[in-house]
Amino acid sequence: MTNISNAFKNKKAFIGFVVACDPNFEKSIDYVKTLADAGTDVIEIGVPFSDPIADGPVIQEAGLRAFKNGVSTKRVFEMVAKIREKTTVPLVLLVYLNNVFKYGYDKFFSACQQLNINGVIIPDLPVEERSEVAAFAKKADCSLIPLVAPTSGNRIKKIVAGTDGFVYAVSSLGVTGARDRITTDLDTMVSNIKQFTDAPIAVGFGVHSPEQAVEIAKTADGVIVGSAIVKIIAQEGTHAEGKLIDYVSNMKKALKHPEINRI
Repeated sequence: MTNISNAFKNKKAFIGFVVACDPNFEKSIDYVKTLADAGTDVIEIGVPFSDPIADGPVIQEAGLRAFKNGVSTKRVFEMVAKIREKTTVPLVLLVYLNNVFKYGYDKFFSACQQLNINGVIIPDLPVEERSEVAAFAKKADCSLIPLVAPTSGNRIKKIVAGTDGFVYAVSSLGVTGARDRITTDLDTMVSNIKQFTDAPIAVGFGVHSPEQAVEIAKTADGVIVGSAIVKIIAQEGTHAEGKLIDYVSNMKKALKHPEINRI
């Protein structure tokens, strides 16, 4: 069982997301430590890309700030090396395929192994092409986290086959960003996924409030929050620690709500 799977053990997991090198290299390191210390169970680190097809405005703007700070795939690995001096929290990279390809598949996943990066999400890698990188990930003991969308339908079985980390269930069509209402029938979606895998299922895209977390966690095994965290960092700059701690505390409290059935 991977460290990622352990993060879901006997609890509903809270997964947070930051963009590497936003607001700068040093504070990115500090903020991952802050999120971990506040109780975030898994932390996703976004590797900025020039054409981020899945990212909404908040995360795109963070990527632009990171580019101004000189972000690169190599720089992200340097950042993770510093993070690993401070915390053992499970880490997942969200990275577009071109960055992995350009860096070199073997070199990329070897770095993941060396730095104890527990999983990788590649949003523009369709399941039909997954074999291109799967062997490198397996060799590095790094989970490839699959994404299941509301439109995945009869492809779900193939998408989640062999999952050993968690399944990322995309709550809504479109790009990332906080949503006041999630209209997808998540109960049915999660139930459909569970027919084909025993891996934990975490729901992301649009999730930002404790109330949403309670409703989602009645069915799913965890919730993923990206834009809401990135927005706090955008607003607070290099002084976001207090707001991040408060936010994580509120979300973690919601995931212990008595209405939520334990796994």
